[in-house]
Amino acid sequence: MDNFQIETAQNISIRQNVAGIGDRILAFIVDSFILGFYLIFSSFMIAGTGLDAAGEFVYYLILGVPLLLYYLLWESLWNGQTPGKKILKLRVVKMDGSRPDFSNFVIRWLLRLIDISISSGAIAVVSILLNGKGQRLGDIAAGTTVISEKKQIGLENSLGVELPEDYQPLYPQVSMLKDSDIQEVKNLYRNAKINGNHQIIIMLSKKLSDLLDINPQQQPSDFVQKVISDYNYYTGR
Repeated sequence: MDNFQIETAQNISIRQNVAGIGDRILAFIVDSFILGFYLIFSSFMIAGTGLDAAGEFVYYLILGVPLLLYYLLWESLWNGQTPGKKILKLRVVKMDGSRPDFSNFVIRWLLRLIDISISSGAIAVVSILLNGKGQRLGDIAAGTTVISEKKQIGLENSLGVELPEDYQPLYPQVSMLKDSDIQEVKNLYRNAKINGNHQIIIMLSKKLSDLLDINPQQQPSDFVQKVISDYNYYTGR
């Protein structure tokens, strides 16, 4: 699954880790299992009540509401996640990486009928594979996608920063950064050093100083390295 980049309000590029189709299917299976268990349990409960046909109809109608609203309620109230998505570390977000509004979740939920229910998920799978940004039709209409929050740390993404025991941080402001922000800073800094592109390092230093409201006295390269080290210090404690 292709990843894509967004620009934060501070003009820092962040790579979104688009959820793979396999993970999304597994999350769907987990949620379907929960819904199936609920339906079976409810049926046994009704069978023991001795209600007449009219009473059973009303009972089934009431119990059917959670089935109908399962995805809408979980995703809107649980920050873009259902139990299945939580287990697979997936989350629904806007295309800019922010939390969707309730209206976004409603649009996704309504189009779920076409994407998944009527077509048995075929339309959703084809749309996700062709779109390249993890979007089924409901996501395209709602301006959302599903991302993976699994850590993707490899040798190529690491600067191998090791801090001495007596390390002294300078910039506590780095705590306001997210893991995805600092990882993108690491990638840009590493590539710029490998390619000898000092201009990228200067631009990166300026963006960080503006974002963190810092007037660094160090050279751009030293400042960026210090920000990365300070972040590792504060988040590693």
